[in-house]
Amino acid sequence: MSIKSKTIIEAIDLFCGAGGLTCGLNKTGKIQVVCGLDADPKCEYPFVRNNKTKFIHKEIEKTTPKEIVPFFSKDAIRVLAGCAPCQTFSKYNPKANSDDTRWNLLLEFSRLVKAIKPEFVTMENVPGLVKQDVFHHFTSTLEKAKYKIWWDIIDCSQYGLPQQRRRLVLLASRLGKISLLPPGKCNSVSTSVRNAIGHLPRIEAGEICSTDDLHRARNLSPINLNRIKKSSPGRTWRDWPKKLIAECHKRSAGKTYPSVYGRMAWDSPSPTITTQFFGYGNGRFGHPEQDRAISLREGAILQGFPDDYEFSAPDEPISFETIGRLIGNAVPVKLGEIIGISLLHHYKNHLRN
Repeated sequence: MSIKSKTIIEAIDLFCGAGGLTCGLNKTGKIQVVCGLDADPKCEYPFVRNNKTKFIHKEIEKTTPKEIVPFFSKDAIRVLAGCAPCQTFSKYNPKANSDDTRWNLLLEFSRLVKAIKPEFVTMENVPGLVKQDVFHHFTSTLEKAKYKIWWDIIDCSQYGLPQQRRRLVLLASRLGKISLLPPGKCNSVSTSVRNAIGHLPRIEAGEICSTDDLHRARNLSPINLNRIKKSSPGRTWRDWPKKLIAECHKRSAGKTYPSVYGRMAWDSPSPTITTQFFGYGNGRFGHPEQDRAISLREGAILQGFPDDYEFSAPDEPISFETIGRLIGNAVPVKLGEIIGISLLHHYKNHLRN
């Protein structure tokens, strides 16, 4: 069958997590994610519930091509997508080292690409990955398999994500040269914390919204409540009275970390949403005006998830740590959509040419 007669574009999302990339690809209306795979069983409910597709609970190193190829339709243009867990490459992980077994996950991704030879490949990760040999091994494997490769480090806020998030994005195609579309060709408009979460009901620290269980904020200790009351958007703990400053920040080493215990600013993008965004002391995660850290729902929305995206079953207790991990580790939905739009643009150009 010729490439022109293949009109269906289907994707399999490796390391699918809670479904951020899948949700974004599906939003294009032209790419269908037929399956997701992840080693974390907590990913299954949000991935399947919100994206109405299949989920495989399995480690990628134990996954064979024969297990996932049948999910693709016979006449589909195939996309193999994935974001290997990035903590080992992240600047937020000072203990990263080459003994971390997660270094090998990208090689497992390339193993499946080499065996399946999908028409398109996409990968997203932290910028620090480009400095590692494993990244160059990955790109070399793709080149030897006759892929044309594009990669760059992008600022997601330029593509309409209400968050300052720099990410490495890679696209590869067996059909010809490919690249991510620039913001101007995606009708991307910069947005802010206010536009993203300003509509949500007001809640206090430790409170759960009566209409949305996920719109809940972690409780604050008396001293942290006093600290956030003394915090202004965009400012730092250096503005506090001395009695409120943590002992670690009074030492010379601690004085270089001004971006903890801070408030977000309404009319700017949020800082990078990490897996610990629900903790006031873990970064600039204070609400712009309410005396609390942002809620789980607010973190999800800043990652681009729809307001009603579900992360746990109705009968399952909500854990800040578990859902915080799912949200913070996700590929931003908007970035997934931009990747999908870029793949579609590339495919249409190929057909025209």
